Amino acid sequence: MNAQMFTKYAKQMPLSWLPFADVASVGLPLARLLRLSLFKFTMGMTTALMIGTLNRVMIVELGVPAWLVSMMLALPLLVAPFRAVTGYQSDVHVSAFGWRRVPYMWGGTLIQFVGLAVMPFALLVLSGHGQVPVPDWVGQGAAAIAFLMVGAGLQTSQTAGLALATDQASEETRPRVVAMLYTMLLVGAVSGSLIFSVLLSHFTPEKLVQVVQGTALVVLVLNAISLWKQESRNPQRVKASKTEVRRPFSAVWAEFIALPMARRFLWTTALGTMAFNMQDIVLEPYGGEILKLSVGATSALTAMLAAGGLLGFFVAGRQLAKGVDPMRLAAYGALAGLPAFSAVIFSAPLEAGWLFRVGAMGIGYGGGLFAVGTLFTAMRMENAYIGLALGAWGAVQSAAAGLAMFLGGALRDVMTHLSTQGVLGPALTDPSVGYSMVYHVEMLLLFLTLIAVGPLVKRSPRVLPAVPPSLGLTESHV
Repeated sequence: MNAQMFTKYAKQMPLSWLPFADVASVGLPLARLLRLSLFKFTMGMTTALMIGTLNRVMIVELGVPAWLVSMMLALPLLVAPFRAVTGYQSDVHVSAFGWRRVPYMWGGTLIQFVGLAVMPFALLVLSGHGQVPVPDWVGQGAAAIAFLMVGAGLQTSQTAGLALATDQASEETRPRVVAMLYTMLLVGAVSGSLIFSVLLSHFTPEKLVQVVQGTALVVLVLNAISLWKQESRNPQRVKASKTEVRRPFSAVWAEFIALPMARRFLWTTALGTMAFNMQDIVLEPYGGEILKLSVGATSALTAMLAAGGLLGFFVAGRQLAKGVDPMRLAAYGALAGLPAFSAVIFSAPLEAGWLFRVGAMGIGYGGGLFAVGTLFTAMRMENAYIGLALGAWGAVQSAAAGLAMFLGGALRDVMTHLSTQGVLGPALTDPSVGYSMVYHVEMLLLFLTLIAVGPLVKRSPRVLPAVPPSLGLTESHV
């Protein structure tokens, strides 16, 4: 009886009360869009596993040096420049069925699956917990290959997936589609963080293998559901491709980079991405080593970061639907990051775990605004080759994120060593000095981002509200 009443009232609920109620279009119905967005959900899970949980486990439980961990997580930097090529190839690729995006989504998924499947064993060998003694280079090489495969698979599937969503969404609904996809990314990150914190609350090597390989299977199944029947067969496209003269990538890239402000936009994306991602490698170790939080508590920090990002995505979706300049949103995100990083820095001397959590949420909020603002700008830069534009944005973002994570871990190790040796003076001998230096550098990068973004912002009297008045993204609310 209660279930029937709930169903009755649910059907009577106004659509304007539901988030993303008007995100669908004729070419992309809501049910199909929700299924397509699963590729972002799996990305969130994988990111939470690698940057959040595995980061903490490798440094604290397995005793792997932070510089080596950061280098492993930064390995996708090696393949990031090829993301622009992947996006362009998905623009012009035609399979036997006339598909363009789906082959790249599925190929990237398979590469990611293999990387996750072998990753736990590589990590155990890398940390010296393997049952058979092997040279150090074996563990390092195996872990490097695993991280490289996961990163390459993620970047390939994400570029093609974003291009596919852009192809099918209408111009009117595209801002809300972007916000919804990023919301699914954060839902995946929050869900993954909470699940991993529970499963690894009592860490053992056996549990590590089960969790990582279980994640590999979930990614494979959900991505298969995501891309199922997303692109229709197109015999006409196959026929046309046989006579089509394909221009070289270098010529197309030269046209794209010659667009007004294209170079400045890519530099702004790089600076802002580095500013928000250097802390990824040290956030959970900071909570564990400095604030003495447990594995479960530090894994929950990723959920706090994701919750802040989710709020940022809701705000970005509403403001983009109003017509606010996306680069203005990116600038607001950089501004929001400044007090957030300050809160994290002061949480150590004040011994305030709550301030640390508030700062983590603020970082997520600022990063969410910045990411959606730059992504939507990229989606509007090049209509003829949307895959190339998204690939260029993704390549710069991934390369900057990988470089930032490596620099964050290396800077933390170097500054910690100098402070413990007394090189920095008696006032800077606290264990938090290395972490604090990373956050200070990120604040500097945010100031540089604001300088770079200035000429890109269109002059407009619109003002971004501090908090969204509601979670709905319908026209009646915006």
